[in-house]
Amino acid sequence: MDMLHITGLHKRFGDKEVLKGLELSVPEHSIFGFIGKNGAGKTTTMKTVLGFMKADRGEIAVAGERVIYGQTATNRFIGYLPDVPEFYPFMTAPEYLSFCGEITGMHRDEIRARSKELLELVGLGGERHRIRGFSRGMKQRLGIAQALLHRPKLLICDEPTSALDPVGRKEILDIILAVREQATVLFSTHILTDCERICTDIAFLNDGVVQIQGRLGDIKSGCRTEEYLLETEKRADMSDVCLAFPGMRQTEGNQLCFSEKEHSVFEVLRYLADRQIPLLKVQRVEPTLESLFMEVVEK
Repeated sequence: MDMLHITGLHKRFGDKEVLKGLELSVPEHSIFGFIGKNGAGKTTTMKTVLGFMKADRGEIAVAGERVIYGQTATNRFIGYLPDVPEFYPFMTAPEYLSFCGEITGMHRDEIRARSKELLELVGLGGERHRIRGFSRGMKQRLGIAQALLHRPKLLICDEPTSALDPVGRKEILDIILAVREQATVLFSTHILTDCERICTDIAFLNDGVVQIQGRLGDIKSGCRTEEYLLETEKRADMSDVCLAFPGMRQTEGNQLCFSEKEHSVFEVLRYLADRQIPLLKVQRVEPTLESLFMEVVEK
């Protein structure tokens, strides 16, 4: 079942068409990376899903229920972390979660138990300082706790790691991994290494449409390259190999890269074995999300 399903989504701002018939399907229990350049329309898509922005055309369904602009009934299924979450700085984290729980009509005992559970999950269980003293990473963690307070089926995070240092990014990604047990997660990003680390599914947004989407493993295996990397023990041997097989490219050190379209890997290995040229490495070059995304945006 798809937790989120978008069909034919269009959105224009003046003479600029941001979304041009976007199609997106987010499977239940997935960690879904919504990838695109800055300004590609990721935030516009999310705000339309939340009913904050009216689409020009198209349909959106969350947990099988249609999203209607101005009528945010489907938001009972959704927890939302904006790119820059705002808080009341004079509150502590437990006070803020208690305030949010009361607004949504949760019972006081449930608020207390759920707040304690979530603050432990995000690493703020022992934090008693006022929010005004929180770092950006601590605010992101509190934002995730707030978004999960009412036990949503879908957690939407807009660029949750974009302004964090490497330690803060790792902490947020670890939390998102843990959250998968509670909710489907959709997060937008332009940091491709984050997706490679935790995502089960991805979509590439470019020029107003989703150009590739699906299981991360399936996409990478479907785009497997025919390039190989070999590394010789001696630098002098590398020159001989280049002469024997024109078109090989030096990458770094004693490493050479070649395409099987130009030279058979077995032919190259036979040449090396016949001349007893010692090797340190031979491997197929695995595609990265960066290489796949660059291929998409350059088409």
